[in-house]
Amino acid sequence: MQNIHDIRKLLMQFGTLVYTKDRLGDLELMRMEINELYEWKLIDGQQFQQAVLLLKKEMREYEKGTDVNE
Repeated sequence: MQNIHDIRKLLMQFGTLVYTKDRLGDLELMRMEINELYEWKLIDGQQFQQAVLLLKKEMREYEKGTDVNE
């Protein structure tokens, strides 16, 4: 996984589409969904770690006001 688009594709594999028009809200919902997928053992530890790190980075960048491209 290299960007938020990859996380969206992963979530779509499990029937999850996150879009609320609130960027920070979307990122938080994606983080919650990734946590649940990991708890249910539907994704492995590496996928979980990569996704969480990307989401945290994106949240930091968004909060700074320098929105990173997907």
